[in-house]
Amino acid sequence: MLRNGKPYLLLAALALPLAAASVPAGNPEDAGMSADRLQRIHQAIQRHIDAGEISGAVTLVARRGRIVHFEAHGLMDLESKKPMAKDAIFRLASMSKPVTSVAVMMLVEEGKIRLSDPVSKFVPEFKDAKVAMPKNTGAPAAGPPEIYTVPANRDITVRDLLTHTSGLMSSGIAQAEAARLVQRGPEDTLASYIPRLGRVPLDFQPGTQWAYSGGAGPDVLSRIVEIVSGQPYDEYLRTRLFEPLGMKDTFFYPADDRRLRIPTLYLKNGLKKAPNQDGYSSKFYFSGAAGLMSTAEDYLQFAQMLLNGGALNGKRFLGPRTVELMASNQVGDMFNGKLGRPAHGMGFGFLMAVIQDSVAAELRVSIGSFGWDGAYGTQTWIDPKERMVAIVMLQEQVAQVQRDFENAAMQAIVD
Repeated sequence: MLRNGKPYLLLAALALPLAAASVPAGNPEDAGMSADRLQRIHQAIQRHIDAGEISGAVTLVARRGRIVHFEAHGLMDLESKKPMAKDAIFRLASMSKPVTSVAVMMLVEEGKIRLSDPVSKFVPEFKDAKVAMPKNTGAPAAGPPEIYTVPANRDITVRDLLTHTSGLMSSGIAQAEAARLVQRGPEDTLASYIPRLGRVPLDFQPGTQWAYSGGAGPDVLSRIVEIVSGQPYDEYLRTRLFEPLGMKDTFFYPADDRRLRIPTLYLKNGLKKAPNQDGYSSKFYFSGAAGLMSTAEDYLQFAQMLLNGGALNGKRFLGPRTVELMASNQVGDMFNGKLGRPAHGMGFGFLMAVIQDSVAAELRVSIGSFGWDGAYGTQTWIDPKERMVAIVMLQEQVAQVQRDFENAAMQAIVD
């Protein structure tokens, strides 16, 4: 149900007692779920393995503060036939983005960042931004469109970056010009690279459209966190989030002793081994857009903290009203039908999608659910109505795996 156009189920969930420790395992029936029906999760994943679409996966479901399903499926590596492990470390890709939204909002709560702050307050190179305009509005010519630029109506803000309404490197009209102007080298850092993005024309006037700034937008936010906190972004996340949450296997680049726990990354359509096995991870460039690696159990601690209204392990990271704001639609109807999402029933909060009408969206998850996924097939959704977190980790992008997992998890709820 909606109130003033927004789901109101979240507040009830945020009022629940806070977990005192890391999320423990529990009996499915005690959490209102059927153990027999939860076995359908494995059956759903196995069908995709048998079809040669994915090599393996880890799935996890927690409800009412207890883990009720946690299973490894298939293989970590097809050549060696190494079985998938529950503690496998996955490349999160864009499932890094919700972590970045929390990092920013912690500083917003401290009064060190305002959502309305222009990015140029922290990175002066973004002052006086330009917007790309097409030179020829007739029949499209071969190759990239010719453009000219006009002044932006206003500077892009922190809120624009959190909601993908900035127009910064969002695969639009200025894409070719952006590629010409800025190239990121292998030893670039956020400090060296982000200021260069200030030269890139925006794809549209700030705040007027939703378009996925998949890399640049969240990475600019990561640099803002560095500037405001005085810490490198990896250190800020480690000390402020990961260690307090007990996320011992979450990082930007793996130590040698973690490498054996990383599944092989395969290209979709044929399961060919990807030439770049590090994906977006880097020793130097700490991408809040896509750079993190983690396990299903680690990421559960982060997601459960959000479901709890900002607290876990006896520690509070955000206030309940802040989490409610993050998980509320910020963009009107602009997100519907974008990035392969349903044409109706969707909203977008702070670096996370929000389900406004699950029937219209033709999705099994409840109204008020929120979360995000990654380019390599990882997905987390947080369902306040059902007091549930569901996580699927794989390293091949097959969207139907996520839909089948959602269905198998939801049909196991019996109370």
